[in-house]
Amino acid sequence: MISDKFIILGVILNLWGCSVYARDTIRGDTKPNRVTWFLWSLAPLIAFAAERNKGVGLVSLMTLSIGLGPLIVLVASFLSKESYWKLYKTDYLCGFMSLLGLALWIIYSNANIAIIFSIGADIFAALPTIMKSYTHPETESVEAYWPTILNAGITLLAIDSWTVANYGFPIYTFVINVIFVALIQFRVGLRISGQSA
Repeated sequence: MISDKFIILGVILNLWGCSVYARDTIRGDTKPNRVTWFLWSLAPLIAFAAERNKGVGLVSLMTLSIGLGPLIVLVASFLSKESYWKLYKTDYLCGFMSLLGLALWIIYSNANIAIIFSIGADIFAALPTIMKSYTHPETESVEAYWPTILNAGITLLAIDSWTVANYGFPIYTFVINVIFVALIQFRVGLRISGQSA
């Protein structure tokens, strides 16, 4: 276990990565799916509130940064003429499932359930961008995902009490961002589908 003070370094790395992604969005180099990035800001901010409710200390800062970073990207998407808000049926379905997960947490009013439903909501929110990264990785910037892996990894190394409230969102965050890096930087989706990488 490392000092939980290292979590602050992870938070800085995460916010830096999202700022680079936001810059690429404003330039028109990256085209974020606004549904995903909106829900990616909402679910972690709710999970952060639940973690604080359960008394989670500095570990909760990782979850806060995972919510604030996408909020920066979402705002940047409205500053770019290249960004779009074109919704497909899958976007509606993922958005609905994500919001349903958050509504179920409100109904049950249990912080651990809130974290689990926030993770489920985040998974549904991620699906449109996972599909886009699978088929069109050139529309994404990997710079937001590598620092988030480091952020989650540092947080996991700093956890001293292995409860759902402490490790749930960091483990999920680590895994989902490894998937994004594989799809975007290493073009795994294009390789699987037989297209040129």
